[in-house]
Amino acid sequence: MELPAAAAEETQQLRSLRDFLLAYNRLTESCFQRCACDLGHRALSRREESCLDCCAGKLLRSNHRLMAAYVRLMPALLQRRLADQAPDPARDPGPSPPRAAAAAAGLPPE
Repeated sequence: MELPAAAAEETQQLRSLRDFLLAYNRLTESCFQRCACDLGHRALSRREESCLDCCAGKLLRSNHRLMAAYVRLMPALLQRRLADQAPDPARDPGPSPPRAAAAAAGLPPE
């Protein structure tokens, strides 16, 4: 039984790595589009460097805030989803007693 748990753990780690790489690529692309003005030089200008620092910092802070909100709200969302999936006896009381008895006896419904 160790193998399936290890495979599930590896799959989860790969998903986490994929999510991280996607977020990193989005951050890189967004900040590059905003801040890289002059592609004629190897080094970044002070203006480009400052822009990239601000851009990356802003995106990282917003990502941290988003993740904190997700962690805070996720338990309530899961509970709501489980409650929605559970059968509600007030809405669906099931078959009436005479029909239940007829069904148990193998009689056709009325």
